[in-house]
Amino acid sequence: MGKVEVEAFLSLLAVNHGVSPSTQNLALSAILLLYQHVSNVDLPWLDDVVRAKPKRRLPVVLSTEEVQLLFTHCGASQLLALKMLYGSGLRLMECVRLRVGDIDFSRHTVRVHAGKGGKDRVTVLPDALVGSLKKQLVYVEIIHRMDLANGFSEALLAVPIPKQGDLNQPA
Repeated sequence: MGKVEVEAFLSLLAVNHGVSPSTQNLALSAILLLYQHVSNVDLPWLDDVVRAKPKRRLPVVLSTEEVQLLFTHCGASQLLALKMLYGSGLRLMECVRLRVGDIDFSRHTVRVHAGKGGKDRVTVLPDALVGSLKKQLVYVEIIHRMDLANGFSEALLAVPIPKQGDLNQPA
């Protein structure tokens, strides 16, 4: 194959098969590698190739009315977390991993540890959520104190490994 055939193939990928620009570039790189390093043939400059166009993706964003509707249809146990996701711009796992020390009520900020890309960041804490978060912390503290009073004050850091002789014992 010569210049015309290679250009036709690469254009076919973009026009008829709708491949992404990175796929078309990968095919071009493979062809150039084959010609230059395996066949020892230099292709002339491929300037008549129809380039693949990147696909545009519109971000999916809910309107204010849709968010309010979502809030009215979710359960009470999820409402505070949903409002944190929406109001602070948190991702789901960032919200799930929040700790009490990550919330700064005086500065109205939330510290995110190891967020997307493993990076730490600070985001806003909406005024509308301060009261709900403080109530939640009081509620969790009451549960914690009840657990302590009932003798649930320890957590295992590791499961004990059974001894060799214990493996043959019936459970």
